[in-house]
Amino acid sequence: MSCGVWKETLVVAEDYLYLCCTKPQPAPPPPSESAAAMRTVAQDMEAQHQARFHSLVQTFLKQSGQDPCGSLRKVMEELVGDGHLNWGRVVSIFTFTGVLARQLLEQSGMNPGLDPGKKLGQGPGLCRGLAETIADYLGEEKKDWLLENDGWEGFCKFSQSAREVSQDSSMKTALFAAAGVGLAGLTFLLVR
Repeated sequence: MSCGVWKETLVVAEDYLYLCCTKPQPAPPPPSESAAAMRTVAQDMEAQHQARFHSLVQTFLKQSGQDPCGSLRKVMEELVGDGHLNWGRVVSIFTFTGVLARQLLEQSGMNPGLDPGKKLGQGPGLCRGLAETIADYLGEEKKDWLLENDGWEGFCKFSQSAREVSQDSSMKTALFAAAGVGLAGLTFLLVR
């Protein structure tokens, strides 16, 4: 079962990061319902907090050195170090990593139309390496939490709730309040 959680986490992460790193074009269909849900919720979160995510990524890049995956792992560990993982924080992780991947590709001057199946490097394997970092952390370290919260099916339920309240901006803001805690945590971690 835990191997399945890791694999599904990898599929969701690769899909989202690949989507973040490709030029605007008709995106291929998502590989699963949970990947489709992550696309919607994380893109919505990025749009709502775009300036903050971009600022956080700039700070992260100044501090991460040559190992963005290792540094991302440390940020994820500290972000949920208080033991209060929730779907909002998971979305924050995906959104932050998507902005990070896009920025890393821009800095390297690579064509964003990359092959997500390659290993991390100065270009084509970037999405895969970052996706594996997310999968290793969430799908292994936090698999118990994922399983207790119905795995990625639970995320789909969370996403459905977000879509149902999308017409009411105050409800949407409340739904992402937990993610705001995640953003505040990222800010604290990266500026100290």
